[in-house]
Amino acid sequence: MLHRKLNAVSDEAPLYRQILGTAWDALPPPIRAMHTLHGRLEARGFARVERGTGLPSRLVAWLIGFPPAGEHIPVTVHFTLNNGVERWQRDFGGKRFASYQAAGKGGLIDERFGPFTFGLELRLDNERLYLIMRRWRFCGIPLPAFLAPGGTTYEHVEDGTFHFHVDIVQPGIGLIVRYRGWLDLA
Repeated sequence: MLHRKLNAVSDEAPLYRQILGTAWDALPPPIRAMHTLHGRLEARGFARVERGTGLPSRLVAWLIGFPPAGEHIPVTVHFTLNNGVERWQRDFGGKRFASYQAAGKGGLIDERFGPFTFGLELRLDNERLYLIMRRWRFCGIPLPAFLAPGGTTYEHVEDGTFHFHVDIVQPGIGLIVRYRGWLDLA
């Protein structure tokens, strides 16, 4: 398991390179390529989406804008960089939602979905890049860790292709959304 090691990495380096430090070099090349953003990138692929079925999970998924459940859904992700902030515009078969990623405090990536910001630790383990939720805020106000959404989120490579796996589970509610699939840079 590789944790990031603090070193002098230029602010001009890709965001994930800045956060991972020397662990960046151990990433499989397709993962490195997906996170080497200097202006704009586009990736296309397919995904499978599962959604929680309870009313609270459906409401949370609707508020965030997550896609509906489905199989073999075409996916396009547009990555843009502006003043050190990455915008990830995802399109799952016509259902679009976006998040913004930037360097956070304590060596975390801050990912913002609307009024919620999640502090994510990047950890490379067995050639998988895990994104582990460590803190969350609503409109800048810290929220209790025991109420934080969890799940397993990671990126990996299969047969030379970038794959993603995202689980979002909320305590007391259950599954909000799970999506997994693959992307190729366009």
